[in-house]
Amino acid sequence: MGKITGFMETSRCTPARRNSSERINDWKEVYLEWGESDARHQASRCMDCGVPFCNSGCPLGNLIPEFNDFVYHGNWKEAVQRLHATNNFPEFTGRICPAPCEASCTLSVNSDPVTIEMIEKQIVEHAWKKGWIKPEPSVNKTGKTVAIVGSGPAGLAAGQQLARAGHAVTVFERNEYVGGLLSLGIPEFKLEKEVVERRVNQMRSEGVKFKVNTNVGSDISHKELMQNFDAICLAGGSTIPRDLPVEGRKLKGVYFAMDFLSQQNRKLKGQEFGPEDNIDVNGKNVVIIGGGDTGADCLGTSHRQGAKNIIQMEIMPRPSEMRTSNNPWPQWPNIFRTSSAHQEGGDRDYNVLTKRFIGDDEQNLKIIECARVEWIKDEETGRFNMKEVPGSHFEIEAEAVFLAMGFIHPQHEGLLDAMQVKYDEKGNVAANGSMQTNIKKVFACGDMQRGQSLVVHAIASGRRTARQIDIFLSGSSQLPTVRGYARPPIFSSSS
Repeated sequence: MGKITGFMETSRCTPARRNSSERINDWKEVYLEWGESDARHQASRCMDCGVPFCNSGCPLGNLIPEFNDFVYHGNWKEAVQRLHATNNFPEFTGRICPAPCEASCTLSVNSDPVTIEMIEKQIVEHAWKKGWIKPEPSVNKTGKTVAIVGSGPAGLAAGQQLARAGHAVTVFERNEYVGGLLSLGIPEFKLEKEVVERRVNQMRSEGVKFKVNTNVGSDISHKELMQNFDAICLAGGSTIPRDLPVEGRKLKGVYFAMDFLSQQNRKLKGQEFGPEDNIDVNGKNVVIIGGGDTGADCLGTSHRQGAKNIIQMEIMPRPSEMRTSNNPWPQWPNIFRTSSAHQEGGDRDYNVLTKRFIGDDEQNLKIIECARVEWIKDEETGRFNMKEVPGSHFEIEAEAVFLAMGFIHPQHEGLLDAMQVKYDEKGNVAANGSMQTNIKKVFACGDMQRGQSLVVHAIASGRRTARQIDIFLSGSSQLPTVRGYARPPIFSSSS
């Protein structure tokens, strides 16, 4: 696709990041704008590879070679049409998706992949600027009603698809802002909130109703949902964070990462917090426990709040710089990565076990006691077992610690337990191949059903579930199918 010899003539190039000394003083997006010619040159690298592994690497099944070809030839309208054919929110995935499509790009076999994610962002932003993205309200109303519980990317995708199929959709959000983690969990420097708000406004114009500050299960009972709606889509997140139950866990200064990140996003929206609730790391020694993206988000946020010193720790070994023999293309590469936040400063440490938190007489955190660990392979099982290194104890000064070790499952108390939905072995809401729970008119999608995952999986799950709900309500569906993983049936639905 694109230019036949483009991948041989043009090297991979991504948009430049703003200078780190400048960007840590504000909350604007990290990347500078790309020019149209830059995107067209990068799109020319898309090779006519015969089997587009990028397409199968993308959970949404994005038509990547097609939109790259259109971009290369300057056909931006056709490019955005191809992009929206599989993805409701490419401006989200173009900013915060880790791009499994690029890991599967055929060029990744022995070279640098096509800059698919940034091309995707360029296409949709070009379309917004030109005014090509408009509300698409359905002209044929079905008279059927659907409740979406949760307004994250899965719930938004499901809601938009169902509204366009002609159903009356109401999205319930327990927080004060629509968007779930898009609005409260992802830092502004990665995803400016006006990007989320313009999509939400588009959905409002398409007839979707949003009810914020509404905790389904308490503010409105599950019985009311069952009585008032023809179908229910559970699209809440995997919201129960993994804790670290060690001595001193209750000291002041030890926080869950999401409490820190969501509070900062609320501050940027104008909310104020009292001394007892305010999480401010200005001038403090900060330790982040967890080496993933959430930890990096805490790192970037700590930089912008003016932390004195920051260490991000991980219990696992440091990843290798290159793929290992047991991690071949087109698998996702488990390699060492440097985010924009890491580029801004701070230290990283690996093979570190947190033993206990130590505080002063007023119960304020002061020191973290740690130890080194090593991972030893069991030759019989092939599994790696952790072993503490004798005599390796050490201490780190810290006035703030953020636990960024992931999430274990959705909140069971309240709505889910009251509905008596079944859970899978990991504590997520169990659903069959049609995304239906054990309750006939109740479906589930996103992190609530799959477990903690990527934004692209959430959107794909929401689209897939919307089609299944449409079939349930109407007997058939004109909504597109979603290529990708769907769990096999676990049980039969009951009424």
